[in-house]
Amino acid sequence: MAVLDALGRPLRDLRLSVTDRCNFRCPFCMPSESLGFRYRFLPREEILTFEEMARLVRILVSLGVRKVRLTGGEPLLRNGIETLVALLAAIPGVEDLALTTNGFLLAQKAAALKRAGLHRVTVSLHSLDPTVFGRMNGRGFGPERVLEGIEEATRVGLGPVKINVVVQRGVNEGEVVELARFCRERGYILRFIEYMDVGTMNHWRLDDVVSAAEIVERVGAVFPLEPLPRGYGDTALRYRYRDGGGEIGVIASVTQPFCGDCTRLRLTADGYLYTCLFASQGYGVKALLRSGASDDQIRQAIVDLWGRRRDRYSEERAARTPTPGRRVEMFRVGG
Repeated sequence: MAVLDALGRPLRDLRLSVTDRCNFRCPFCMPSESLGFRYRFLPREEILTFEEMARLVRILVSLGVRKVRLTGGEPLLRNGIETLVALLAAIPGVEDLALTTNGFLLAQKAAALKRAGLHRVTVSLHSLDPTVFGRMNGRGFGPERVLEGIEEATRVGLGPVKINVVVQRGVNEGEVVELARFCRERGYILRFIEYMDVGTMNHWRLDDVVSAAEIVERVGAVFPLEPLPRGYGDTALRYRYRDGGGEIGVIASVTQPFCGDCTRLRLTADGYLYTCLFASQGYGVKALLRSGASDDQIRQAIVDLWGRRRDRYSEERAARTPTPGRRVEMFRVGG
């Protein structure tokens, strides 16, 4: 059963946040001044069980979902995450099962994740410079453990590993070429991400955005590039190196929005469905799960939700100056 939203977009991808907790405090996601040690994260009883998450994924697969990505917070902080991976990997119709992580715990988790059935990982690595990396993770950690995690994920077969880099002006834009060189030499798939105004805590300013065009120009000046076709639902503008040395991508949500092709639904750890990364309200399904609702009843609720979907925030932002408003924070719904 395929479902379309109000703008004709099908449901194909699920971002499943397994926890709102993280061991980093990246200023663009979980700034420490707002989310310090006294912040109240979700208590255990409010978080969906693995069985509840797997049930929802089975229902969503029946509606067209083919790709599932586990996110957080930091998903590797969720105890027994391998158990959830195994449950999801066993669901017929899940064609791509991936996980996005900051990589800090990846070296010790990679082998178990692979055995459980995870297909691949994406690792956030915003800088190779220890000082800049420490500033960007908000905890002063160097990149060494993350690099070890990337290497271990590659060794056990969770590759090709994809590397995410959020680029901020005045912070790490000077490393764009070096990060491209690093990934090119090791066979990693690199994705630069324009700094986005997700949530309301990160003090986002348009002046801090390094555009996709500038990023491509910087990399292309050293490693000549040529564009690749954009597949349906692909969030990145893709380019390959003319000498055959791999590819890079740029997610240009700010300067070149791709809302028209968005096929993503997001599920938070406490059971709220969000139809857009920039949404202000979610639809609670936990009560349905825990009140005895049938799969058909839950399925119909999701069909109704998706059918009402008209979200196109990034396109609207590009057409005008965004107005401040409450939006879901990134650490609740993943990137």
